[in-house]
Amino acid sequence: MEYEAVIGLEVHAQILTDSKMFCGCSADYANAAPNTHVCPVCLGLPGALPVMNQRAIEMIAMAGLALNCTINHDTFFDRKNYFYVDLPSSYQRSQYDHPISSNGWLEIETSAGTQRIGITRAHMEEDTGKLTHAGDLSLVDYNRSGVPLMEVVSEPDIRTPEEAKLYCTKMRQLLVWIGVSSGNLEEGAMRFDVNVSVRPKGSTKFGTKIEIKNLNSIRSVERALIYEIERQTKLVAGGRSLQQETRGWDEDKGVTLSQRSKELAHDYRYFPDPDLPPLTLTAEWTAERRAELPELPDLRRQRFQAAYGLSVQDAALLTSERAVADYFEAAVKAAEGHPAKSVGNWVTGELFRLLNDSGETIRAVAARLQPSFIGELLGLLKAGTINGPTAKLVFEESFRSGSTPTAIVDAKGLRQISDTSAVRQFAQQAVDANPKVVGDYRAGKIQAIKFLVGQVMKASKGQANPQLAEQALHEVLDR
Repeated sequence: MEYEAVIGLEVHAQILTDSKMFCGCSADYANAAPNTHVCPVCLGLPGALPVMNQRAIEMIAMAGLALNCTINHDTFFDRKNYFYVDLPSSYQRSQYDHPISSNGWLEIETSAGTQRIGITRAHMEEDTGKLTHAGDLSLVDYNRSGVPLMEVVSEPDIRTPEEAKLYCTKMRQLLVWIGVSSGNLEEGAMRFDVNVSVRPKGSTKFGTKIEIKNLNSIRSVERALIYEIERQTKLVAGGRSLQQETRGWDEDKGVTLSQRSKELAHDYRYFPDPDLPPLTLTAEWTAERRAELPELPDLRRQRFQAAYGLSVQDAALLTSERAVADYFEAAVKAAEGHPAKSVGNWVTGELFRLLNDSGETIRAVAARLQPSFIGELLGLLKAGTINGPTAKLVFEESFRSGSTPTAIVDAKGLRQISDTSAVRQFAQQAVDANPKVVGDYRAGKIQAIKFLVGQVMKASKGQANPQLAEQALHEVLDR
């Protein structure tokens, strides 16, 4: 019998605000000493009263709109009760029945085509503290406690680990794009919980749901699902029954491990938080949030294809990040008269290579390597001032120094040698120095001339006009 997986995902993303969700403590705790960004509210001390972070509410509504959700008119916060050391008040301020946004969707591009994944809700809660385990000891840092955290809950519409990976990647791209989350996986600013079950293919009945908690990378999501689907399938196919439970992922061993029986909603004893008033989100308020959204990545990708004649692959690369898309579009505007495709090639080729080598972001280098430099470089190529190999050297120097391409060409004497007599001298030298290759050429191996062109370019330090070099070689060889 063939089995299929039914997968739902919970994406937890910290919201980019200056202060925490219900107090004035700084939310920028990444490099702070443990337990230094805390106060009576985020430590859950008796009598401490919370005050909502208005900007966090606005930003989660923006995220909901970007995810095609409905912004609910009436919303309030609940207390989600459970007892764990990283939760100082023994309850978490969260949302359940009345979230800020609900009933949305996110589309992913799979090998089988576009697939729409339903979004049950996108709601706000407060983050917990962070535990560090050291031998028999567990240390807790409450700097993270109370940081605004958005939870996006999907419908069980995902069927494969690959689809889960694509969904998480698209979700991260979108939330970073609109500026509501850093998406920094290394710092825990985005984490994932996976709910997965297996059932006979074609069945509409759900199997026993297993939750895998606190996955901190998209790769871990995919690997954990591959393992867990195989584990469940073997058990079910062998006639074994599964118990609903929560499991953890051991990255080093590549296995999931049982942690506890899975809690149900009633186990958390949700009830409205008496310290926080209900919110009424009007149509006018929602329209203001929608106006804050930038052009979203899917729409921008489609526009790049239509307006600039880019391929699907190039448009996808150039809209992988908002900063990349902004840089490309600024470069196209500055390079008026040059094809957008040529501009895109320099961005996705040489610029991406240099960013990868240096570890810098395009946002960090944009002030140094100005978008207009690409148009200037294309102009030098079109005029024959420099050739292709020299252009790459000039671009790299611009990337590192911030100097304009023209200034680099002039300072280093890199202008292309287009003087016919000078190029012919290099051609004669190449012919004289390589009698065997010359013999091959005259014996009918026409491609041998490519080697000789390379020798001319080497002798001229890459500055000879390649077309003139080949023409001069033909003249010398056929003389």
